[in-house]
Amino acid sequence: MNEQDSQIPAQPLRSTVAVLKTEPETVLDDYTQLMRLAEFEKHLDKNAPVILKDNISWHLMFPGANTTPWQLEAVIRTLLDAGYKELICVQNQTVVTNAFKGEALNKYLGVLEKYNIPVLYNFRPQDMKWIRYQPKAKMLVLDKIFPEGILIPDFFPGKNVLHLPTVKCHIYTTMTGAMKNAFGGLLNTRRHYTHSVIHETLVDLLNIQKEIHAGIFTVMDGTTCGNGPGPRTMIPVIKDYLLASGDSVAIDAISAKLMGFDPMSLKKIRLATEAGLGTGILENINVVGADISQENFGFTVGDNAASTVGDMLWFGPLKWLQHLMFHTPLVYFFIWGSFVYHDFIWYPNVGKPIVQDWMKTKWGQLFQKYE
Repeated sequence: MNEQDSQIPAQPLRSTVAVLKTEPETVLDDYTQLMRLAEFEKHLDKNAPVILKDNISWHLMFPGANTTPWQLEAVIRTLLDAGYKELICVQNQTVVTNAFKGEALNKYLGVLEKYNIPVLYNFRPQDMKWIRYQPKAKMLVLDKIFPEGILIPDFFPGKNVLHLPTVKCHIYTTMTGAMKNAFGGLLNTRRHYTHSVIHETLVDLLNIQKEIHAGIFTVMDGTTCGNGPGPRTMIPVIKDYLLASGDSVAIDAISAKLMGFDPMSLKKIRLATEAGLGTGILENINVVGADISQENFGFTVGDNAASTVGDMLWFGPLKWLQHLMFHTPLVYFFIWGSFVYHDFIWYPNVGKPIVQDWMKTKWGQLFQKYE
C-alpha cells in the first residue's frame, strides 16, 4: 500500500451520481428525472431557502462556459414542483467578469422573471455583507492566505446551495465543476490570492460549505462541453449529457472521467477524498441512468496566451513575483491584460465565429428561443 492509498478513509464513502443523455425537446423533463435519480430531496432541506449558484465563467455568451438557461429553468421548475418555497439566485463578480452583463447575455433574466426568482449580488452591500467566519475544520491554506480572518457572505449560513456548473476544462485545475463553483460565491474579490494553492483552497471551501449550508446539491450541464484552455477560450463539443449528485467530489470525478481525466490524479479530488468530504474513487461511485463505462471524450486542457503568463506567475519560474504582482496595485495591469486579451482579441477573432457556428446546432437553436 502506498502513502496515497493509506490516506484514504478506512471505510470508503459510497456516493450516487445520476447521468442521463438528453435532447433539446426533452431537456427540461430529463433534468427533473435526473434530479430524482440523484434523490435531490434527501440532500436539500425543504424547510430552508435554496441558493441557486449559477456559473458565469465569462460574461460573454460562449458555449460550454456558463450555466445554460435550460439548466437554470429545469432546476427552478423541479424545485418548485417539489415544494421548495424560497429560491434565490446569487451572483458574484470576478476581476474579469461582469455579473450584470453575464446574466443578460446568457439569458438568465427571462427565466428568473418567469418564475419570480429574486437575484442578489454578493458584492453589493445592500444585498449581503461579508462577515468573519472561523471554520471548525482544520484549513489547509485559507487561514494562512487570510490571516486577518476568512470572510464569507452573511446570507449563506443556514441555507441550501445548489450549484449549476458545466462540464469543461480549466487551465489551472484541469476541470471545473461543483467544487470550483463555490469559489466565486464564498470568496471575495481577493480570491486571486489563492491561485497558487487553488486545489487546497477548493477543499477548504468544501469544508466550509458543509459547515454552513443546510444542504448541498449539484446539477451539471454537459449538453455542450468545453474542451481546451477553459473556462473561457474553449472548443465547444456537443455531448448531450446531464449530471447530478449530492456529493460534490463524486460528480466532479464523473465529469473528469467523462472528459478523459483520471479523477484521483486531480489534486482537489484526491485531497477531498482523503479528507472524507466525498469520494473521487470511481469504484465507490454508483452511476445511475446512462451507461458511461466506455465513455471518454479525450479532452486536453492546453494553454492560451493569458494562461501561459499565468502559469509562469502562479506555478512556474516567476512564482517569486507573486506578492509583487498580485498583492499590490500592479495586479490591475494583469487583470487589464487578461480582460483585453479575452474580450477584445480572442473573442472577436476566434470566439465569435465559433458562437455563430454553434447557434446553428440544436442547442444553439434552443438558446435562441430564450429571451
